Amino acid sequence: MNRFAQTLAENSLSLRRARAEILQVNVGKLCNLTCVHCHVNAGPKRKEVMTCETIDRIVNWLGTTEIPIVDLTGGAPEMIPDFRYFVKKLKTLQPSRHIIDRCNLTILLEPGYEDLAAFLARDKVEIIASMPCYMAENVNAQRGEGVFEGSIAALQLLNSLGYGSDPDLPLHLVYNPLGPLLPPPQAELEADFKRELKTQFGVVFNKLYTIANLPIGRFASYLRHNNKLQEYMQLLISAFNPATVDGLMCRNTISVGWRGEVYDCDFNQQLGMQWENGAALFLWDIDPESLQDREIMTGDHCFGCTAGAGSTCGGAIV
Repeated sequence: MNRFAQTLAENSLSLRRARAEILQVNVGKLCNLTCVHCHVNAGPKRKEVMTCETIDRIVNWLGTTEIPIVDLTGGAPEMIPDFRYFVKKLKTLQPSRHIIDRCNLTILLEPGYEDLAAFLARDKVEIIASMPCYMAENVNAQRGEGVFEGSIAALQLLNSLGYGSDPDLPLHLVYNPLGPLLPPPQAELEADFKRELKTQFGVVFNKLYTIANLPIGRFASYLRHNNKLQEYMQLLISAFNPATVDGLMCRNTISVGWRGEVYDCDFNQQLGMQWENGAALFLWDIDPESLQDREIMTGDHCFGCTAGAGSTCGGAIV
């Protein structure tokens, strides 16, 4: 039994799947950035990219379900060759599905992607964008030189298209701590972000999501290099909050990898904790009605989602 499973048992808690409400698809590891906190180890030289055939199989499976939300992530999901095809294919489904694009903002300014923001707006794709701070030095330290300036320009572009003000074009930002710390209170930080971005740059957005950095991937390497891994793990374990368990994203989200393989969450995906039934399972192998009450695979990294106010792809839990 891992330490997280043991902690659940000690608190008379279990972690099992509820009804699936979100299909989160990680379309690959290709990205124009190499952020320090990236749990995917994404970057410009990665070759893992979802194919058109896999996209078709995912959309066809989704059409047999009532899952209402599709969350596209990466890497920079927009960089796979068939990203727009994927969005258009999803838009044909009935009943209609709500589409989320997890965007690093800077991709919107890259050569060849100049009309991407307008494409997303036309198809009413919700944008959840990485923005770890409202100060340039902090963002550039975590994500690379010049990323803050590019992110602000991208946000201004999105605002000009109606993102952040038009109810059909929601724009949310994601905050990750700059080091081995827990996020501050989400509501207070959101107020700070809104004030500073509006005052300094005229930027508006809807919500700020605070997400803890999980000790896996590139962030784990950073912690080991700085002899902080055990200290950070102890921080997460000591901050375990049983009130967060019911709201964990693994309960209502199916995570799909770039080849179509199935996991409980994107973090499990990066650790290779794939669903199996005698052999590895792919999305099209799964009966959607059979998922409810399935036991969720856990490990020590799960303490990152249950520490303090909790952490999901939708921000704090409590």
